[in-house]
Amino acid sequence: MRAARLIKMVLLLQSRPAMTAAELARELEVSERTVTRDAQALSEAGVPVYAERGRAGGYRLVGGYRTRLTGLARGEAEALFLSGVPGALREMGLEDAASAARLKVSAALLPSLRDAPRTAAQRFHLDAPGWFQEPRTPELLPVVAEAVWDDRRVRARYRRGEGAVERELEPYGLVLKAGVWYLCARVAEPGAGAGAGVLRTYRIDRFTGVRTLEERFVRDEDFDLPGYWAEQAERFARSILRAEVVVRLSEAGVRRLPYTVDPVAARDALAQAGEADGQGRVTVALRVESEEVAHTQLTALGPEAEVLSPASLRRRFAEDAARLSGLYRG
Repeated sequence: MRAARLIKMVLLLQSRPAMTAAELARELEVSERTVTRDAQALSEAGVPVYAERGRAGGYRLVGGYRTRLTGLARGEAEALFLSGVPGALREMGLEDAASAARLKVSAALLPSLRDAPRTAAQRFHLDAPGWFQEPRTPELLPVVAEAVWDDRRVRARYRRGEGAVERELEPYGLVLKAGVWYLCARVAEPGAGAGAGVLRTYRIDRFTGVRTLEERFVRDEDFDLPGYWAEQAERFARSILRAEVVVRLSEAGVRRLPYTVDPVAARDALAQAGEADGQGRVTVALRVESEEVAHTQLTALGPEAEVLSPASLRRRFAEDAARLSGLYRG
């Protein structure tokens, strides 16, 4: 533990002209007294750490000293590519690896480029969860993430309906979608080669137990996680659109439709729409999850959408319109 801290201290000093004891203590999560002892230990080991006393003092490396301990470990290198998603790193238990990787990269940069990590962080940040919802980290996510990194099979128990199912899985990849974590995995088949087994998608928060097995699986090198996810997401979106409504839209309604209903359904409906009528209104056949969901979604379009069918949904909007008219009359 101390050896790792000493290495981190050297890398910190190598990446900056000087640091105070308070700054080092904060970065290393130790006391200033420990920083003093660590600096003395480094000096005794031949690392030229120089301490300057006084108000503007601190610690620095003398004579352009450069450590050779900047080689990235595999885990650090992999975590570095996820460093733009700090929340996801923290939830998967990779925050320390990413921090070490960033330090090593900073230490290896030329002095003129030392501020690159800071300037990038000032300009770009990814906040994955949607608005108005508190993100919840699944308790078993770190265990699953470790198995994904290590290509190890897992035995997972998860909720399905009112019961529970247990499967042996080959965890291929993790996806964070709107604050919800999903696992893309193959259902393991004993003795099968790479790429065998059915690929399925599981919500991590529905796992009730995960046990990492000793056996590693052979990853299908042709597997494309972004491509697989895009295909599955579109297929899922289409699978839940079991009803259809016919709607007449104004020009404003056409523009706002993709932001009001399922984007896949909106795209399909507008692609198959006919020509606009004399008032510039377009009639579309829109796939929806249910009449209830359609009522909620299309209400947001207000007078820019007129429901033509089914008749039951049209009656609901007529009743809404009558109630609104009563509320605002006079």
